[in-house]
Amino acid sequence: MAFELPKLKYAFDALEPHIDARTMEIHHDKHHAGYTSKLNDAIAGTDNEGKTIENILENLDKANTAVRNNGGGYYNHNLYWEIMSPNGGGKPEGELAKAIDAAYGSFDAFKDEFSKAGAGQFGSGWAWLCAHKDGKVEICSTPNQDNPLMPGVGCGGTPVLGMDVWEHAYYLNYQNRRPDYINAFFNVIDWKEVAAKYLKAKE
Repeated sequence: MAFELPKLKYAFDALEPHIDARTMEIHHDKHHAGYTSKLNDAIAGTDNEGKTIENILENLDKANTAVRNNGGGYYNHNLYWEIMSPNGGGKPEGELAKAIDAAYGSFDAFKDEFSKAGAGQFGSGWAWLCAHKDGKVEICSTPNQDNPLMPGVGCGGTPVLGMDVWEHAYYLNYQNRRPDYINAFFNVIDWKEVAAKYLKAKE
């Protein structure tokens, strides 16, 4: 089975004014579609054909740049769309909130650290909140389309929140003002979805 571009669970304009419709359309229909198509080309006829994307990335040969870049791009964007919502914003609750408080002292302190991870990533990349099996959470960033599932990349653990800081994620609306985009991103985070991913990551 070839990988398929997932459909968004909301309209392109649903995240406005924080993320504009044109950016969403290009990001999903062009960039993510491109990663999906190139990933399928890269794994066709190889041992990776038929495996889950998680399995491919966890056992990645990092020298295989076609699978590394496009597999990362496919997985990262899947997560990105899932953890955003028109009804997003606010703060996490329950076990995730407790884990964030335990690691960073408060939600505001977490927000500051996560924002720094995104703003400080030189060039293109991602900021992540990862969950470990023991329930602890950790922030890290990765370049390009790398992610913490890949061996020896980032903070390990399972990504439960990912923020795209490639320019294509924000440039039409924010130009070079990445911190403004990061601040806006917090208004669309679906914390219930992130919390569900956190609980699953601990299993």
